[in-house]
Amino acid sequence: MAFDQTTRNRLQHFVTDARTLLSNEFTRQLQNEYGLNSETGEVSELSKLTFLDDARRETARVLRETMAHYLAATPGADKIEILSRIVREQAFTILNRMAALRMAEARGILMESIGNGYQSKGFQLYSYMAGSALGESGESYRTYVFSLFDEFALDLKVLFDRFSPQGRLFPKDSTLLELLDLINHQEVEPLWVEDETIGWIYQYFNSKEERKKMRDESQAPRNSRELAVRNQFFTPRYVVEFLTDNTLGRIWYEMTQGKTSLTESCRYLVRRPNEIFLKEGENAPEGQSDTEDLSQEELLKEPVYVPFRALKDPRDLKMLDPACGSMHFGLYAFDLFEKIYDEAWDLEISLGPEEFERSQKFIPLNESYDSKANFLQDVPRLIIENNIHGVDIDPRAVQIAGLSLWLRAQKAWQEMDVNADTRPQIQKSNIVCAEPMPGQKDLLKEFTSGLKPRVIGQLVEIIFDKMQLAGEAGSLLKIEEEIREAIHTARAEYNEDILRKKEQGEYLPGMAPERQPTLFDFADLPDDKAFWGQAEQKILNALREYAEHAEAEDFAQKRLFAQDAAKGFAFIDLCRKRFDVVLMNPPFGEWTNKAKKYAKKSFVFSYNDIIGSFIERGIELENVSGYLGAITARTCFYLKSFERWRSNILFTKTEINLMADLGHGVMDNAMVEASAYILRVC
Repeated sequence: MAFDQTTRNRLQHFVTDARTLLSNEFTRQLQNEYGLNSETGEVSELSKLTFLDDARRETARVLRETMAHYLAATPGADKIEILSRIVREQAFTILNRMAALRMAEARGILMESIGNGYQSKGFQLYSYMAGSALGESGESYRTYVFSLFDEFALDLKVLFDRFSPQGRLFPKDSTLLELLDLINHQEVEPLWVEDETIGWIYQYFNSKEERKKMRDESQAPRNSRELAVRNQFFTPRYVVEFLTDNTLGRIWYEMTQGKTSLTESCRYLVRRPNEIFLKEGENAPEGQSDTEDLSQEELLKEPVYVPFRALKDPRDLKMLDPACGSMHFGLYAFDLFEKIYDEAWDLEISLGPEEFERSQKFIPLNESYDSKANFLQDVPRLIIENNIHGVDIDPRAVQIAGLSLWLRAQKAWQEMDVNADTRPQIQKSNIVCAEPMPGQKDLLKEFTSGLKPRVIGQLVEIIFDKMQLAGEAGSLLKIEEEIREAIHTARAEYNEDILRKKEQGEYLPGMAPERQPTLFDFADLPDDKAFWGQAEQKILNALREYAEHAEAEDFAQKRLFAQDAAKGFAFIDLCRKRFDVVLMNPPFGEWTNKAKKYAKKSFVFSYNDIIGSFIERGIELENVSGYLGAITARTCFYLKSFERWRSNILFTKTEINLMADLGHGVMDNAMVEASAYILRVC
């Protein structure tokens, strides 16, 4: 089904109605049940909420600690703003969860549970088994839906974790019935089978009026949320295919020297009639004829020499979207990766495993699996865990992106007739949220004071400080550079400390006390990379212990602290990787006011517009000879303000492979003339 304007209008109407319904419901719940007034910012003392049962009292406590957590992380924000954020997050999470279950039904992953409300087959079976033990239909249905959330949370905790601060609330019976009516309306019912639907829900959750109001009040985004909301422009499917075909598709095409089925399935893959693939170590002949005066027809007859590109184990092929939104590029890249893995198995058998370049952590595919059938069954998991990477500054986008890829994996298993109970469990994804480390300085001091040796605590404090702009800059924060010196210094100080203790502890033979290992023990690590790998894992373990051993009264706040810190380390890990393909539809315009000083220091040639900064950053994150595909405003190619960027970045560090001038009206409501292009990193 094509998402034409009529279809999009239909979905936008649904999302607007659902957001209004849930926002009103949760605003009422916060005030009437939990003593949190989002209109005045008034917060009642928890001790006065004597009418709450234990479960709701715990929710009231978590909501207050979440508010305190957000206030600490958002200097200058007031309680009204933070409570509005909580309402917005709760509404978005519930809408996403219910939409996700409805999409799972449409794909045969879940027995009918949402599509017919209380009369759904799944609930009827559940109700029959439970009898009257769960009370009235509304209460029983709520319990059933919660059980579905818990089951889906095993694979997709980022969305379905009922105990996350962003998903604590649930609508009362009458509101839930209204929401089910909206979800099952005949106008939107056909859309639940479409992969793009969840992305459009993300797009339309913030209205055009809200974006316009933000722009009217300030030319530059005032904070990370405004930067995210003002730049939510859906990338059309044909643009996604054009850019992905000519980056990821092109790389595999060059690795296989044209012997790939992608030439048939990638309809936008650009090939020349007379391509000549060079062998390893071979260069193109010199002294080719001057092509300046040739006609287009004559140019097409000229030979085009394609540099040699070694075959790579598909598990090592990495794709990144540095401003991923709902992960449109990743969804289509998933299709291509499926074909790449399929062909890689056969190529490894015919050419031999030694023909593939692979990192040390992998052994050949044919040695990892006993049959191609078993290998292909594991491919959806491999793609999500190894290949597709994404960053966004909007936590809602990370929810949606994770859901989109998970649903795509389920679709692949369904097409292979793999039963739900035998599908490989996805252990991790590489979709991360760029957020500052948690802002509670007292908790940071308490945590780092328990880290031994002290140098590790000092390293953590430096990382927390350097991550302050993560929410404003996202993947543009060069955090791997910011902390490189800190890691090197920490390792040097650690080694010096070990040496000093050894020199001071000379004992007679057999008299030295037994060395007591500490939580952090990094003896004999060869370099900074190895030191960081060990230190980071130990810090993450310590964060988990810190949250788990917290007292009951501050458990929720320390859990939030530990979770946000872990997200920060995941962001750092991603920024330390290098990618074969970078695909993006990045924001454009000004940086946020808070990040402008950093931009001028870190992006000397491109700080005037965030477009240029994203392209520059994408190039830095690429492997040599990697491909970057982007759709942006075309102004960066001719405005004088981009002249230094073109001279020092575009024409110095890349070659322009392809460009499509698309004009107006391409990115939904974005009032820009767009261009889609492919750059090859030199």
